[in-house]
Amino acid sequence: MRSTLSIGDVADQTGVGEGTLRMWEQRYGFPAPERTGSGARRYSARDVELIRQVAEDRARGLAMRAAIARARRPSGSDVSVFASMRRSVPGLVPQRLPKWSLTAISRAIEDESLAAAERPVVLAAFQRERFYRQVERRWEELSRTARLAVVLADFQAADMPLLRPIEVPIAPDAPLVREWALVIDAPGCAACLAAWEVPDQPAAPRDRERVFEAVWSVEPETVREAARVLLGTAVANGPELLGNAERLLDDVPPAQGDAVRQLNALTNRMVAYVARAGAAPA
Repeated sequence: MRSTLSIGDVADQTGVGEGTLRMWEQRYGFPAPERTGSGARRYSARDVELIRQVAEDRARGLAMRAAIARARRPSGSDVSVFASMRRSVPGLVPQRLPKWSLTAISRAIEDESLAAAERPVVLAAFQRERFYRQVERRWEELSRTARLAVVLADFQAADMPLLRPIEVPIAPDAPLVREWALVIDAPGCAACLAAWEVPDQPAAPRDRERVFEAVWSVEPETVREAARVLLGTAVANGPELLGNAERLLDDVPPAQGDAVRQLNALTNRMVAYVARAGAAPA
């Protein structure tokens, strides 16, 4: 697509002033016009479309970075939390685990956040709405003290039930449809778990025996990155409910305090919960 439009042309077609376009480019790297030999900016018709979309989303209350991410993201291309964690921390070694053990690990992380965290941001991907409904009451309790609680699944529509987590739908072809993700981000507790359901298993395994490849971390930087990925996907799919949510995440201080103590507490809880789940009848 040829880039022949001047910055004045773009300002006229989008209603976004030249000064604002320059500021966006300098601060956010958006838009990204081509340059002539003399250094003049040149934009394409596609640039105009993206700028219009960002301007519209900003007018609806969406945070700037979220609006840019939404405009640049092709339809149905929601990102993978699992893949993002592997890219950001190459040393994470995936472990193949049955669903029952992932459930136990998730419960341990959730309970440790209730015991140790102050006003956490709590985010999760459940694959299917029916899986979330099985633990909905538990998540209502988690959301009572959370700064923000968001769940993603194949919901029919975005919803914000009274005193409950915000429910955000994901597209049928999105990577998150195959993923299990949980993020707890707060000054007193930080942990994230991400897993994807592997295809090479029996055609109809018992639900609790379904196998996932999983990684998890308590490193504050890794947890914050996982939170941004999951929240960014939620904002893109439910902007009417989460327009400024990413700004809220920026206001949450990273996990602090004795990291070894926090890790020991969470690890002990995880081991106990997994042992208990493994001993439960099938």
